Amino acid sequence: MGFTKKEYEFLGEIGVGPDNLGGYVDGKWKATGPVVSSVNPSNNQEIARVTEASIQDYEEGMKACNEAAKKWMSIPAPKRGEIVRQIGDALRAKLEFLGRLVSLEMGKILPEGIGEVQEIIDMCDYAVGLSRQLNGSIIPSERPDHMMFEVWNPLGIVGVITAFNFPCAVLGWNACIALVSGNCVVWKGAPTTPLITIAVTKLVAEVFEKNNLPGAIFTSFCGGAEIGQAIAKDTRIALVSFTGSSKVGSIVQKTVNERFGKCLLELSGNNAIIVMDDADIDLAARSILFAAVGTAGQRCTTCRRLYLHESIYQKVLDQLIGVYKQVKVGDPLEKGTLVGPVHTRASRDNFEKGISSIKSQGGKILVGGSVIESEGNFVQPTIVEISPDASIVKEELFGPVLYVMKFKTLDEAIEMNNSVPQGLSSSIFTRKPEIIFKWIGPHGSDCGIVNVNIPTNGAEIGGAFGGEKATGGGREAGSDSWKQYMRRSTCTINYGSELPLAQGINFG
Repeated sequence: MGFTKKEYEFLGEIGVGPDNLGGYVDGKWKATGPVVSSVNPSNNQEIARVTEASIQDYEEGMKACNEAAKKWMSIPAPKRGEIVRQIGDALRAKLEFLGRLVSLEMGKILPEGIGEVQEIIDMCDYAVGLSRQLNGSIIPSERPDHMMFEVWNPLGIVGVITAFNFPCAVLGWNACIALVSGNCVVWKGAPTTPLITIAVTKLVAEVFEKNNLPGAIFTSFCGGAEIGQAIAKDTRIALVSFTGSSKVGSIVQKTVNERFGKCLLELSGNNAIIVMDDADIDLAARSILFAAVGTAGQRCTTCRRLYLHESIYQKVLDQLIGVYKQVKVGDPLEKGTLVGPVHTRASRDNFEKGISSIKSQGGKILVGGSVIESEGNFVQPTIVEISPDASIVKEELFGPVLYVMKFKTLDEAIEMNNSVPQGLSSSIFTRKPEIIFKWIGPHGSDCGIVNVNIPTNGAEIGGAFGGEKATGGGREAGSDSWKQYMRRSTCTINYGSELPLAQGINFG
């Protein structure tokens, strides 16, 4: 039996059929859990069916992965880098098809879908170079005839739990670095994007098979909370990287901490843009639009709060409202669409509930504010004028809703930026050096990402990605994020015949 719609037939090019097994276990596709449907958020109709992995499948996969870890960590890092290079090439060859699947199953527009897959390819390229630079420090020893230095070794197995909004890019941030660092990877994709999990896994699996390496080095599961909980509790998994809400993240962290495992959290964001009175308003308006409505407001780095200096408040607001009215909402695969659907019917319902709460807290809808009646999960990009003291401003409403507020002084704007529990991304628009350097300094933004004259979203892979406070404190992708995926040993070697002790201690 084929796909229900002709436009889904391209999925065969990336190994996805009408019925699919959702577990890659010990180098074989296997799944004995419930059958679920992958749903197109543009019309809420079935794309394909997936049999999810069961706990028994998970245990079988983990046993094989644990065994494969012994071999993988023994392979020299540059050789591991060569495997990751080949993974990048495999993804590159299927870029358009994978990007189309991301748009179809997640709901983001096609340029964003292709961009997401490109991000994994970029991470592969980055990790290849990194595989020759996993360097430790040489440390001067205070003792004669002694050498002290650092050695970085693999952790063993890294668990990666990803979310629907970036169903494959976040895997790339973690898996590319984890693999060149010598770790096996266990991936649980989002329950509502199983086809992406399967398609990416098939390409990765082909590379390991071609190189006569154990398939269990990269193990993946489609499934729900049961599989996620198993990963969090599993003592064989040294590091768990979790992307999702702060509420669930705190549960994962507690579970992993109880077994003294390592946890890397990428959680909620409630990101702000500040526009100063000297800002380039056209540049700011374009940035705000992308930051607030890109991916239908479902990025963790989406701009949700906008602080405008009182002297330019109305000018910026009028320009934004005009631009919002021209935004095309519709089929994410259609050229010219800027905003696709929110991901699920529940997401659409949460948008409606959020609008009701906004109104009950005195918020004034300036543009948008309604769902778009259709088969799909479409909502209107929304601008709200509201008091910064409203409790809903402190929450993350996961959709294209932008709260607009005014300020008088820079200190006031920084205080409002820092007033929420989350601390992921932030940006300020100004041309004044004294403002820029205060903003990025100790009395400025308290976020993990602190930008100037660019949006809050669209981060490059070369920097460490992550945030503070309720965002979780994790760092992924570039800079020295690789250190989280390895075990550091401080080594001291005595190559002399005497035994001088540190701190000048004379012990007999």
